[in-house]
Amino acid sequence: MDHQLVTFKLGDEEFGMDILRVQEIIRMVEITLVPKMPHYMEGVINLRGKVIPVVNLRARFNKPPGEHSNNTRIVVVNMRDTTVGLLVDSVSEVLRLSEDVIEPPPPIMDGGMDTEYIKAVGRLEDRLLILLDLEKIFTHEGALTFA
Repeated sequence: MDHQLVTFKLGDEEFGMDILRVQEIIRMVEITLVPKMPHYMEGVINLRGKVIPVVNLRARFNKPPGEHSNNTRIVVVNMRDTTVGLLVDSVSEVLRLSEDVIEPPPPIMDGGMDTEYIKAVGRLEDRLLILLDLEKIFTHEGALTFA
């Protein structure tokens, strides 16, 4: 079975998420800060009249902050009837990975990112792709919790 993914970058690392979760990908827009939110919450945006929270994935994964550029994107995803924006450095491509190039994550991964957020690792010809488990990113203790 093939997995169709949207791939994006945070620094030099490349990640993928199930395309069925992605509603749309938008350019960086003005983000309104909201007081007393967790450190990884960038704020909220107005997307066609709907207020959507935006999670900075760099901060969520305890990575150093990055500068916004012309490539910075907000990936709008649907999570349990809730719409959330994910702030990423850039969106790379949409691709298909076959089951035979996908492996479970190694038990110990460097970089300070919790392995519980990682669903699998995809082996491409010249690079590795970290496949995220969006459910765990949003339901992990201390994260946004959508019940």
